[in-house]
Amino acid sequence: VEAELTELAQEERIEFLKSLGVSESGLGNLIRATYKLLGLRTYFTSGEKETKAWTIIAGMTAPQAAGVIHSDFEKGFIRAETMVGLIWQVSYDDFVAAGSLAAAREKGL
Repeated sequence: VEAELTELAQEERIEFLKSLGVSESGLGNLIRATYKLLGLRTYFTSGEKETKAWTIIAGMTAPQAAGVIHSDFEKGFIRAETMVGLIWQVSYDDFVAAGSLAAAREKGL
């Protein structure tokens, strides 16, 4: 089933998963469970040209998380804009379609 999913377009994949009564692939579930088991979290940085995901250890402070990108960022850390626990939930596709974080917020995403 997992191999079949990789060959489907996104809309077909979603429909196929719905027909099986699940919302996510087995691989997605495995990744999520592994992150939880290992105490890992993902945080995102976003600029005009790129949005990137970074893996950090749960409980890291914002300066420590910045240090994952580069040690100089941890040393010179000033502030971070956060969306606690990803309560601000926007799908990746909606975020990309909006074009920026500001545009996503304006659209109420």
